[in-house]
Amino acid sequence: MRTADLRGLQVSRIGLGAMGMSGAYGAATDEAESIRTIHRALDLGVTLLDTAEVYGPYHNEELVGRAIKDRRDQVVLATKFGFVSHTGRAAGELDSSPANIRAAVEGSLERLGTDHIDLYYQHRVDPNTAIEDTVGALADLVTEGKIRHIGLSEAGVDTIRRAEAVHPITAVQSEYSLWTRDPEAHVLPLLRGLGIGFVPYSPLGRGFLTGQIRSVDDLEDDDFRKTNPRFTGENFEHNLRVADEVRQIAEEVGATPAQVALAWLLAQGDDIVPIPGTKRVSRLEENVAADNVELTAEQVDKLTRVTPPAGDHHNEAQMRMLDR
Repeated sequence: MRTADLRGLQVSRIGLGAMGMSGAYGAATDEAESIRTIHRALDLGVTLLDTAEVYGPYHNEELVGRAIKDRRDQVVLATKFGFVSHTGRAAGELDSSPANIRAAVEGSLERLGTDHIDLYYQHRVDPNTAIEDTVGALADLVTEGKIRHIGLSEAGVDTIRRAEAVHPITAVQSEYSLWTRDPEAHVLPLLRGLGIGFVPYSPLGRGFLTGQIRSVDDLEDDDFRKTNPRFTGENFEHNLRVADEVRQIAEEVGATPAQVALAWLLAQGDDIVPIPGTKRVSRLEENVAADNVELTAEQVDKLTRVTPPAGDHHNEAQMRMLDR
């Protein structure tokens, strides 16, 4: 697999998001299958593994830690803090206070079975803690060797600028895909001006762009996508047309819709490293093969102009947590 440079951090061109291995999309697979998926990713040259304290919570980091126990040197390990408060804030309240960061990083290091985290993200911007205080605490962890690089997730341009003034930011993670284009107007130009890498999550529209989801009944009852506006009611029916347009172009290319959606992202710049999530070896292999899909300029243009989706890309509560 090709590699990419996230401000001095060398990673695979496509990473692996581990969230779905802990049940967010319905019942989790057995751990053995999840670990096989992570091992197969490493075998195929995928180095960037993405998890978070809140996934589970805690279970996902423990799972990743077990999977990489004897292969730590092959992994660029990314995790996130801030959704779980260890300082007594109310449940559901973001916490990026320096005291919380100290508690969170120690827990993540223990669960992941490592002495350092390669890329440590603030999961969402905490409105009650100045970003300068958050990044200052993270900079101390860099000095101590507990983390190597600092990242932000779903941060807006003002937050990114203020964070960068305290310590270099290696990567920003936000939702970005064929049907979630919000970062293009302001965030991506800023990142490129500063030399910060970009890591899109949900690059396959939470599975919708694969064309495999044709009815909301295809989702398990406890799948969080059932609260996502794009997966409900008339929005769902409208968005099937988007998936069908991607499928039609995929047929022209001779690839799967998932591979074409990822190839479009890779075509947006060498500083973009998507992290499609999966809990199955077969899906992993399909996603990784997108690195070899070559799109013509005309095909990239067609994909860029697919029908815009109906509905927000998060539910109302989650949308309020996005820093804009």
